[in-house]
Amino acid sequence: MAGNLTRDEARERARLLTVDAYAVELDLTTGEERFGSTTVIRFGCAEPGASTFVDLNGAVVHEVTLNGTALDPASYDAAKGRIPLPSLAASNELRVVADCAYSRSGEGLHRFVDPVDQGVYLYTQFETADAHRMYTCFDQPDLKAAFELSVTAPEGWQVVTNAEGSVSGGTWRFQPTPQVSTYITALVAGPYHAVTGEYRRDDGTVIPLGVFCRASLAEHLDADAIMDVTRQGFAFFEEVFDQRYPFTKYDQLFVPEFNAGAMENAGCVTYLEDYVFRSRVTDAAYERRAETILHEMAHMWFGDLVTMRWWDDLWLNESFATYMSVLCQAEATKWTGSWTTFANLMKAWAYRQDQLPSTHPISADIPDIRAVEVNFDGITYAKGASVLKQLVAYVGRDNFLEGVRRYFRRHAWGNTVLADLLDALEETSGRDLTSWSKEWLETAGVNTLRPAYEVDADGNFTSFAVLQEAKAEYPTLRSHRVAIGLYDREAGSGGLVRRERVELDVVGARTEVPALVGQKRPDLVLVNDDDLTYAKIRLDEHSRRTLVEGIGDIKDGLPRALCWSAAWDMTRDAEMATRDYVRLVISGIRGVTDISVAQTLLRQTRTAVQQYAAPEWRVEGLRLMAGALRELAEEAAAGSDFQLAYVQAFAGAAVDGGDLDLLAGLLDGSRVMEGLKVDTELRWTLLRRLVVTGRAGEAEIAAELERDPTAAGERHAAACRAAIPTADAKAAAWAAVIGGKLPNAVFRATLGGFVEPDQAELLVPYADRYFAEVDRIWDEWSSDMSQTFAETAYPFLVVEQSTIDRTESYIAEHRPPAALERLLSEGRDGVARALRARAKDAASA
Repeated sequence: MAGNLTRDEARERARLLTVDAYAVELDLTTGEERFGSTTVIRFGCAEPGASTFVDLNGAVVHEVTLNGTALDPASYDAAKGRIPLPSLAASNELRVVADCAYSRSGEGLHRFVDPVDQGVYLYTQFETADAHRMYTCFDQPDLKAAFELSVTAPEGWQVVTNAEGSVSGGTWRFQPTPQVSTYITALVAGPYHAVTGEYRRDDGTVIPLGVFCRASLAEHLDADAIMDVTRQGFAFFEEVFDQRYPFTKYDQLFVPEFNAGAMENAGCVTYLEDYVFRSRVTDAAYERRAETILHEMAHMWFGDLVTMRWWDDLWLNESFATYMSVLCQAEATKWTGSWTTFANLMKAWAYRQDQLPSTHPISADIPDIRAVEVNFDGITYAKGASVLKQLVAYVGRDNFLEGVRRYFRRHAWGNTVLADLLDALEETSGRDLTSWSKEWLETAGVNTLRPAYEVDADGNFTSFAVLQEAKAEYPTLRSHRVAIGLYDREAGSGGLVRRERVELDVVGARTEVPALVGQKRPDLVLVNDDDLTYAKIRLDEHSRRTLVEGIGDIKDGLPRALCWSAAWDMTRDAEMATRDYVRLVISGIRGVTDISVAQTLLRQTRTAVQQYAAPEWRVEGLRLMAGALRELAEEAAAGSDFQLAYVQAFAGAAVDGGDLDLLAGLLDGSRVMEGLKVDTELRWTLLRRLVVTGRAGEAEIAAELERDPTAAGERHAAACRAAIPTADAKAAAWAAVIGGKLPNAVFRATLGGFVEPDQAELLVPYADRYFAEVDRIWDEWSSDMSQTFAETAYPFLVVEQSTIDRTESYIAEHRPPAALERLLSEGRDGVARALRARAKDAASA
């Protein structure tokens, strides 16, 4: 991203301009570094004689012609990525001829060469403001226009854009799009493998479907499964939105070295190609892929048909897409328990983000593009979706969906702000949402809910209330629609089942619940049963004992997931000792029947041991984990998802000789676990742990890469080399990372191996080196690459007061840009949280 468009600049440009159409001609046959880009823009100006600018990044500009008059190409400001446009007429035509640069950072038009067959693959990623890396444009969401694209490409390539097209003589010509924003235009080109299909409506009309991946991945592409979810999504969304899919076709393309999970380009959705599974994965991965497919599809309405005016309302896109994707998944696919996954995975992300010093309202203040780049976070996605779920409970589902339908009908092909949505929902629900919006969308922070009660000699409630708390920095006490569940241990089976459910509004610091007075105290009181609201929950002491003694006995998945989430929150908040949490997971995970929840718990447990455990207990904690996981893996049904999940987690925890011998034996085939296929990805997992613990090195990495000479293999090898437990290996990895020459995917993999949690002592020297480099990297590198460095290379594993002090002094002395200061403050907060948790854990010894 060149320059940094501000909100004020965008407002002024939108006030002046109305953009009608773009005609873009690209030549992809000119070489490996640059491509030809000719753009003609037709646009109006509300104040003839005024001046403005148009965006273009990293280009060699040959011609600029405005209304028939040639402008000096030297007027192009490469540093800001802008061409000045003086003395505009009421109606204008701008023509810019340039050569633009291919990207290796995953931004703009990215170019990748497949190491398997040397095929060249291109794809675009334009959100938030990188369309002007490929063509000249007014790169902001509220200057929508029709786009007509023509592309000259090598013979044998597939070329896919937002619209349907045809090829003749090496040139692909595409139909004009409807009025869309620049950031959802797209181009994907190369020798992609394609599978076609259709979604046929009941009236016989069809939406053409395409699924694409690199030719070398074609054998792994399960296109039928992807199209099944796609068809289920179209059937659900067209019915609940009462609005047909707004574009003419729907292509889904799995592309290499993608920075995000997916991108909602209109009719041309791009995905991280890790969703093409080369090796066996658990059903949790298929569930996650399905949610991603449905999330991007929901964006065709939320985001593409109706688009936020500016990035302040990014949540209007992401929160709605997240909420609707999970709703669709629960009601229209086989993953009927997806709200349990949401509660355990997505809301944990939201709670974590909302407790950072950088927390912000869902409806955020975004003064410029650099600010929004760091706002694709757990608040914008997961908290927003959680609050929408709470809103649905508040206004009623039918009223909510009817409001959404009105919103689409009223604003189709336009741009909106928060008030536009609230107006539609108020009309259909009859509720004044002003106070709700102020509480939930315009304030930051998360509340904590806990029960408070008294019982008589017979164990019956004589009083019951829900207490609500807020941090002093974010003191808002909100209105919560909650359910309270009373769970008893069932005679015979010993399982915990719900006896009673009461639903009510919690308002203020204390809310009495008279409906529970006289009820017998249960074994477990669960505030926010059914996960209706967004709040952290705490258990009373009686319920906490029940949880510790038998969390796995809770029969239903969602309440069990809510209890697991409460335990994880308490561990992160230094209210539960890390070792107690680890023992809780080990004792209770057998009762978890949802593989997505199980894998989340295993990841959290490893994080707990490596980040939150007292250092003197860490190795013991890993041994405890490894011993339990080895036993679980051996007990699990042969070939089951749980067997695979336990083996993967075991590989991340093994430290003792016997456990490492087992990993080595599984890798070389001398040890066998019935039903377990040691395939390509699992081999890398096993090798990575052997490298981390010093049991394997460069020779073994090179041999494995020879077995797997793919792009994924190269990334795994880079991560393993960076994880070799020597000072020389860390120095080499650091030099490669800060050198700025690595392509984005290898850069991320190398960083991931460098910050190996079990090698914190090797990373101590790099704390000062990080602060010596981060300023330069933030200024010189592209947005995504610099943000990745700032976040991932931060010395979060050096859990010492000195890291906090160094961060604070850097911020005070350097006064970094707001977006960078945010990332630094988040890193500092993580270290402070780890110090508190370690102190709690040590005190429990």
